[in-house]
Amino acid sequence: MSLTESARVLLSKVEVLRDLEGRVREMMAIHEAKRELWFPSDLLGPRPDSCPDEHMAELRKRAAGIPDAARAALALNLLTEEGLPHFHRLLAVYLGEDSHWQSWNNLWTAEEDRHGQILHDYGRDARLFDQRRLEEMQFEYIRAGFNPTWDHDPYRVFVYTTVQERATQFSHANTGKMIGEYEPLLGEVLGYVAREEARHFSFYRHVFTEILQRDPNEALHSASFILPSIDMPGLTIPGYKEFADVIRRSGIYGPRDYLRIVQEQIRYWKIESLTGLNELGRKAQEKILGIPDRLRRVADIMETRSRAKTFSFPVVFNREFAME
Repeated sequence: MSLTESARVLLSKVEVLRDLEGRVREMMAIHEAKRELWFPSDLLGPRPDSCPDEHMAELRKRAAGIPDAARAALALNLLTEEGLPHFHRLLAVYLGEDSHWQSWNNLWTAEEDRHGQILHDYGRDARLFDQRRLEEMQFEYIRAGFNPTWDHDPYRVFVYTTVQERATQFSHANTGKMIGEYEPLLGEVLGYVAREEARHFSFYRHVFTEILQRDPNEALHSASFILPSIDMPGLTIPGYKEFADVIRRSGIYGPRDYLRIVQEQIRYWKIESLTGLNELGRKAQEKILGIPDRLRRVADIMETRSRAKTFSFPVVFNREFAME
């Protein structure tokens, strides 16, 4: 594609997003009307009729039983949430700051900010982690940046945020189920976070639905670059691959979960039944419909090659634990 043609396509996409601003206002109003606005102090603070010192002592007693594999999973979830500056910047760059998209970005950021805050506060209060090491990792993560190859394409933002928010929902919800057996309060907290991620997922997925209706060929073309695989935001966290391996082995999130997410979006967006496409759209449609088979093969290979392994993380006090 020539530079001139690329610029024309980008301008047409910007016009589509501008055309959606009225719809975004409506969606934001619906989103806020349905939302339960909570704050970390609501969930973590002692009840008014209880003793703060006793509350803290009981919390630490319950948290002491959380296995190290679950702590490692929580550390990755926590650090990923604290990468919020990356994501706010990306949305501002790709969606612009001179439209109603800025209002959504600010609202989304305010809601997301509590996720990292409440997990960080709980981890500190419960003494789940080596706090200094956790803070060092957060510093290095923010310093490393996060720059996915979206090729200045605003449509890719909405495909990525759709599947990424869904993946984050799965990860928080399943970590909550795993931890809730040992510490019900933390399980409840992760449930709150997961439900909010589900609402964000719904918002982004609906935006891309609107884009598909207005510009199906370019929308499918953009989706065909994102859906085969995504770099999760925490990719630049020190030790990310080892943390992700623990999460996979724990049954929290892995390749088969991503397969389910992709299949879900293909069905929801009715990609198989889209007609009247040009050559660009038809090729993208074919590519997207072939993605689940490839993801299934990747999952099969990973499961076949997986062997028992021992892990140790400085943020979890360098204690060794084995996993199948």
